[in-house]
This record gives sequence, structure tokens and C-alpha cells, in this order.
Amino acid sequence: MPAVQLTPLDDDLTERLLAVAVADADPTEVIPPVEGPPGWTAGRAEFFRAFHHERQAGLAGPLRTVMYAITADYRIVGMIRLTLDESGREAETGMWLARTARGQGLGGAAFERLLDEAHRAGARTVKADTTPGNHAALAVLRRAGAQLRAENDKVYARLELDT
Repeated sequence: MPAVQLTPLDDDLTERLLAVAVADADPTEVIPPVEGPPGWTAGRAEFFRAFHHERQAGLAGPLRTVMYAITADYRIVGMIRLTLDESGREAETGMWLARTARGQGLGGAAFERLLDEAHRAGARTVKADTTPGNHAALAVLRRAGAQLRAENDKVYARLELDT
């Protein structure tokens, strides 16, 4: 498996990540819903830039969030996010991978690195949510030892970090 690294986003890296998203992911997998026709539009690209830019202050910033580009052998393959709650003890995460990067174990490797970052930041618990049909995400969460709870059309994961 290629070496997986997490790199905090800056404006240049955000542009490179956007190019990957437009070429190899659906906007519904990458950003919150934006009004307009399906697919990547100029409005969605601008939303993507703004969304990531306002989180560049990192965990010390007002949104207490850091966005990382996921790279495999120096190629950008997706993004993973870490958000701390007010106490700094609980973290929340989300991730997406380019279609061509899926099924190679990269998501699991990125999640393990994210757990290390959360632990270094002082978090004791990491939460995530996904859909019942997202088998890859559920497999990553199970392998990491997360407790899963299904409710309506969501699956909620909770993982206690070793102290």
C-alpha cells in the first residue's frame, strides 16, 4: 500500500484538492448541499474554496477544525477533517476519497493517522457518522474499534482513544 500522509490545507493545496474533487468525485460526497443543477458548477467550486479557507485557522481557530489533504505516494487522493468540541476532549471527523483511490486501504490508513492527530490534540473520543450503505466507511470504523449505532438513515460511530 502507498505511504499515506495528512497535510493541513492552505489555499494552494485547496486548489489542488478541488481539481481532484472535480475530476474524480461527486460534489455530494465532498461538500454540503449547494443549490443548483447536479454536478460541479462554478458556484460549488467557490463554495468548496470558501468552506476550506474558513477552516485554515485550524484547531485554535473559531471553528476548531483542521482539514487535511490525504496523499498517497505524494498524490492527493482525498480529504479528512478533524473538529474539536469546546472542551477539546471530543473530536468529530469526516472524510472523502477520489473514486480512483477507493478500495486500496487508503481510507483506513488516513483514519488511523487522523486518530493520532486527535490524540495529540488532547481528544479522548472521536465521533463520525455515515449512511448504512457506505460499506467502506463502516469497515474502516469497525476495524478501528468504533462502537456503531444505527438510527433512522444514519450510522453513528464512537471511538474511545487510548489515554
